[in-house]
Amino acid sequence: MQKIKSLMARQGLKSPQESMADLSPVENLRIPSKEELRELREQPIDPQAEQEIIDSIEEVYFSNDSFDMVQHELEKLPPELNLQELEEYRDKLKRQQAAVSKKVADLILEKQPAYVKELERVTALQTNLQLAAVICTNARRQLSVAKEGFTGASLGLLANQRRRQLLTGLLKSLRTIKTLQRTDVRLSEMLEEEDYPGAIQLCLECQKAASTFKHYSCISELNSKLQDTLEQIEEQLDVALSKTCKHFDVSHYTKVQLAYTLLGKTQTAMDQLHMHFTQAIHNTVFQVVLGYVELCAGNADTKFQKMQYKDLCTHITPDSYIPCLTDLCKALWEVMLSYHRTMQWHEEHDKQETTSTPDEAAAAESDELVVDRSYVKKKLEHGLTRIWQDVQLKVKAYILGTDMSTFKYDDFIVVLDVISRLMQVGEEFCGSKSEVLQESIKRQSINYFKNYHRARLEELRMFLENETWELCPVKSNFNIAQLHEFKFMGQCRSPSVSPSRQAVSSTGLAQEELSLFQQYLQEGNPFEMHIEQKEEETEDVLASNGYESDELEKSAYQDYDSDSDVPEELKQDYVDEQTGDAPLKSVSRETIRSKKKSDYNLNKTNAPILTNTTLNVIRLVGKYMQMMNILKPIAFDVIHCVSQLFDYYLYAVYTFFGRNDMYESSGLGLISSRLRTTLNRIQESLIDMEAVGENAGVHGPAEDRKEKVPSPHLSQLVVLTNSGTLYGLAQRVVATESLVFLAEQFESLQSHLDTMMPAAKKPFLQQFYSQTVSTASELRKPIYWIVAAKAIDYEQMLLMMAGVKWDIREIMSQHNVYVDVLLKEFEQFNKRLGDVSRHVRIPLPVSNVLWEHCIRLANRTLVEGYANVKKCSNEGRALMQLDFQQFLMKLEKLTDLRPIPDKEFVETYIKAYYLTENDMEQFIKNHREYSMKQLANLVNVCLGSHINKKARQKLLAAIDDIDRPKR
Repeated sequence: MQKIKSLMARQGLKSPQESMADLSPVENLRIPSKEELRELREQPIDPQAEQEIIDSIEEVYFSNDSFDMVQHELEKLPPELNLQELEEYRDKLKRQQAAVSKKVADLILEKQPAYVKELERVTALQTNLQLAAVICTNARRQLSVAKEGFTGASLGLLANQRRRQLLTGLLKSLRTIKTLQRTDVRLSEMLEEEDYPGAIQLCLECQKAASTFKHYSCISELNSKLQDTLEQIEEQLDVALSKTCKHFDVSHYTKVQLAYTLLGKTQTAMDQLHMHFTQAIHNTVFQVVLGYVELCAGNADTKFQKMQYKDLCTHITPDSYIPCLTDLCKALWEVMLSYHRTMQWHEEHDKQETTSTPDEAAAAESDELVVDRSYVKKKLEHGLTRIWQDVQLKVKAYILGTDMSTFKYDDFIVVLDVISRLMQVGEEFCGSKSEVLQESIKRQSINYFKNYHRARLEELRMFLENETWELCPVKSNFNIAQLHEFKFMGQCRSPSVSPSRQAVSSTGLAQEELSLFQQYLQEGNPFEMHIEQKEEETEDVLASNGYESDELEKSAYQDYDSDSDVPEELKQDYVDEQTGDAPLKSVSRETIRSKKKSDYNLNKTNAPILTNTTLNVIRLVGKYMQMMNILKPIAFDVIHCVSQLFDYYLYAVYTFFGRNDMYESSGLGLISSRLRTTLNRIQESLIDMEAVGENAGVHGPAEDRKEKVPSPHLSQLVVLTNSGTLYGLAQRVVATESLVFLAEQFESLQSHLDTMMPAAKKPFLQQFYSQTVSTASELRKPIYWIVAAKAIDYEQMLLMMAGVKWDIREIMSQHNVYVDVLLKEFEQFNKRLGDVSRHVRIPLPVSNVLWEHCIRLANRTLVEGYANVKKCSNEGRALMQLDFQQFLMKLEKLTDLRPIPDKEFVETYIKAYYLTENDMEQFIKNHREYSMKQLANLVNVCLGSHINKKARQKLLAAIDDIDRPKR
């Protein structure tokens, strides 16, 4: 009802009774009857009209509950009342009242269900409140009964029980305190057993228990005692941690790490470990070097122990240098191996922890543990470079502490080998290129190598000056790989691997794939030197008496006129002298026949021609390459010195056998421009010309002279003037062909040298091969030219030709005597070649060069002889052709050289006798190979009787014009 009232109040409405009460007495008299009201209610009213009636009600009627409507209406009355107006106004108010009453009635009917429902809820709530009041009353009554039912005796029992429990706890605490008092004995036992995790666990448990009973006065003293014990355990733990730096033991290290984990000091342990490793490196190297210094010093008290390590290294003697270096590297290897195994332990430990409980690991691990593990990993990775840097600095101080320039070559190679192995360890240890070690060993190597190379050049000069150029008998299958100095090339093709590594790698393919740390993880040491036990390998390269077997020696001297008598070995072992390669197919019979005449080597096998000096140079090259193979940074310096060895050998051979101004000026182009440039370069850069004495007045810089070598002098035992030996042909062949062989060996080494040469310096190597090595075979021409020029008496032939009458009038059928004499000279030359070949094999290219020179000189002598003719007829010209054809026919039986050199040179000159005046002028312009004298003879002798003086002068002037540029 209250809600309805409030609603009506908001709408400014009042109930019908209130409205009736508010009416004036006059109006009360005219209250409509119930029927009238019903009629009014039942009258259909338009909702819009009804709303307009309600809207027409004054605002004041809706203001508040205290509004006096009667007073309001009365005050509105006019002074003069009009009954009709009053009735109309009254009807209006009635209509407004009826509309409001109808609106209220409609609202009441609309909200009736909700009102009923809410009324039911109020009734149910009233019932529940009455029930709750009954329950509360019963509960209070029962609590009063329970309170009255308990007695003081029951509470006394509870108090006694509590006191009993407290006393039981006290007894347990006293027993624990008694146990704590006795733990120090057990802790001492566990420390002696190195059970650090157990001791720490026990100590921590005791501390925890002590903190539980800290309210007892006796516990305070025990707590401080336990703290002292824990500090003592940490000290012993630090000592135990330091032991792992030299000899790593898995079980020992596991205990130590577990102990630090229990202490919660994993990061501290890692910091301490790195400090111990640094200290271990310093102490180890100092003790090793100190031991050797004191051993070498004997009883001399020089207080070495107080010296700095760097100063101590300067007291190492050369004899103890290598053993000390080896022991130094061994000791450092043990330290680095321990560090490697430490990292390995942590990696495996992390894997085990992550794989043991993969699902729960992430949830179980605390953030602190993850941080510790990450810290340890980063610390260990950073420590690799730091430890290797310490190792390098210690070894660097040792390397630079001694002057190694006086070391023997083998000893220096051992030093390089050890350092190379150490650098390999560093690369596997932390991926370092060992710049510190490389720089220090480079400094020592350059210093050593300069002195060594200078001594070797002087030694080579001495060898060359005492060389008699006799053949060094080696087997036909001789190869530089058979020499000790080149063994490293066969063992391992990788230039970056040291010889000791190669020796290790040769033990098996499976072992090659393992790193040093894998090979020597459990036992052994990569620096174990086997120098003392090195087997004395024998080089099977020399042949007995120059023959490889008695059977071959016997077959060498058999008559080889028939093909069936040619030994099978010679057929199989034939090697092309120019390429050094064996033919793909067997040697044909025609080849054997040609060899019978041109290649004077059937009495010897095709063994390489070389001397002891050549072999010495090859060995030197091997040693240089071995040093370069171990130490790449000085590769260019070494290759430069290797080139100087070849340059000096080539210059010596040329100086001894090829330098002859008389024959060099022959105009035949015996020395090519490339060879001449090479010889000039060698003379300027390598040969100390001031040492000869001629230019003693001009002194060059001392440094330049220090790098140069005096020009060698031919041994007095070598005779080059005896015609019986073809002017030292055997020695010339041995010298020249040994140089060619040396050049071939250099060619075979080019690819290997190229791989070790720095990219920026490779043009030097290419230039050396293209301008120097490739010119070795070109020395054959000037050297063998001297023999060819002296072997045959060309002057005698000129004299005999001068005595021949060429202005004959009839055709001759018989050639002149000088042809037979010349052919006898060639036959004698051929016989002498055969005699020489019994001592030294004359290769086919050599015999071809000799025959070419002799024939070329003979042909030029013929032309010179024909040019000396004063008178000549056509029949005389025919005789010249007959003589030359006879010479060619006989000559072709003596040699297989085809075509005959300068054949056209002679034939063209003879045919020029038949030319006319005009043709002769053209001939003079086109054939400048003839001398001015030879061309003038053609004009004077051949055309002299057919042309006038003016024409002859014209031709002679043309000859003079051609000759003028040559002057």
